[in-house]
Amino acid sequence: MTSPITYSLPQRILHWLTAILVLFNLLLPDGMNAWQHAMRRTGAATVDQIASANIHAYAGLAVLLMVLLRLLLRNIQGVPAAPVSEPAIFRLGAKIAHVLLYVLLLMMPLTGIGAYYLGWGSAGDLHADILKVILWLILAMHVGGALAHHFYWKTNVLRRMTIG
Repeated sequence: MTSPITYSLPQRILHWLTAILVLFNLLLPDGMNAWQHAMRRTGAATVDQIASANIHAYAGLAVLLMVLLRLLLRNIQGVPAAPVSEPAIFRLGAKIAHVLLYVLLLMMPLTGIGAYYLGWGSAGDLHADILKVILWLILAMHVGGALAHHFYWKTNVLRRMTIG
């Protein structure tokens, strides 16, 4: 099977919806934090705290489902090849970063499920203290790589995931 020239419309939509929900949960975790503090302090949370925590949890579950769909589409439809103008070391770095990104986008919701729904405190620590920091780093590399492609190497990598 030959590589497609661009990502399919469903792949692009899932990418950007995933990005929005991931950023939402990374930038606005207050609902989950308030629930967690209340549970640690008193063993109970208010209805508002539970509702806020549920929004965070539902966004995480949606990320998990979208990533699974993205992996399925990736397997069925394929992905565009890396530009030949990109140095080999950066192509390798991009592959490693994408694998790590997918692993993190699966592990974050799974550890969140373990912490919130199953009460596994160590999963919550892993989720909030370790994986979250690594995810921020990989996301920064991902965005930086896309911008380097667009502005430095002048490739179509960014266009493939935006307008096709």
